[in-house]
Amino acid sequence: MKLLLAALAATTVLSGAASAQDAITEFNIGILGGENAQDRISSNECYRKMIEDALGVPVKLFTPADYDGVIQGLLGGTLDMAWLGASAYAKTFLTDPEAVEVALTTMHTNDSTGYYSIGFTRKDTGITSMDDAKGKIFAFAEPNSTSGYLVPAAELLAKYGTLEDYFAEVKMSGGHEQTIVGVANGDFDAGVSWADGVGNWEDGYASGAFRKAADAGLVDMNNLVEIWRSAMIPEGPMVVRKALPQDVKDKVIQLSADLHETDKDCAYGVSGGENKDFVPVTHDAYQGVIAARKMQEGM
Repeated sequence: MKLLLAALAATTVLSGAASAQDAITEFNIGILGGENAQDRISSNECYRKMIEDALGVPVKLFTPADYDGVIQGLLGGTLDMAWLGASAYAKTFLTDPEAVEVALTTMHTNDSTGYYSIGFTRKDTGITSMDDAKGKIFAFAEPNSTSGYLVPAAELLAKYGTLEDYFAEVKMSGGHEQTIVGVANGDFDAGVSWADGVGNWEDGYASGAFRKAADAGLVDMNNLVEIWRSAMIPEGPMVVRKALPQDVKDKVIQLSADLHETDKDCAYGVSGGENKDFVPVTHDAYQGVIAARKMQEGM
């Protein structure tokens, strides 16, 4: 990793932990998929620069094509922090409980720290509910997404039975942006993505994947309609690599906790829309998602 020891090339947690007291020479941030890489970099550049100034070492953004790229980077020690979805955190924790520690989560403008998986379609399909979507082509985001797969698949399975039998075809789009654009373009009849559920549908709600897509001009929300909503899902956590020096973790966590007060525009990009704050959270908030993930994987 970026620690001063020559043994840096090793990516085991053991070597990372043994090196934890050495000064870092760089800091790497993983950005989950869900929108194109350039948009992810643009939304987080101000954040990267703040952390670089605070730590006094080069800070780099990494935008793997899928969620698993960030998960594996955290597990292998090549990434130092990330904002994860709850399911991605569950996979990281179940693979190695000592890899990362939970720090913060997003608080919405209504003081909630939860959000929803939203089922949607184009207005012209005539589909008005998930019952109407039977026999249609349906899109999830990707297997490590909480709102794009884990939660909606579990809830829909419980109500409708085997999804491959209920829908004409079940597809993985590759990410939230791909699902939204795919439904809008007619590649899928319906799908799921995520939003905080605060504010107006035509804006893409206050924050979430719909808001990002609308802000980027990728879709006109007036051409889409909501047809289903999950139970509330806990917002995913910001995690830091557990083996980092404590002063590094403290600086990054404090800077992030203060971001809505110090730079609201930057916070808008990092959090995916209009949100109130980044607030402390603990591992216990994700026990339900961890249990669901274990069940899904037959653990």
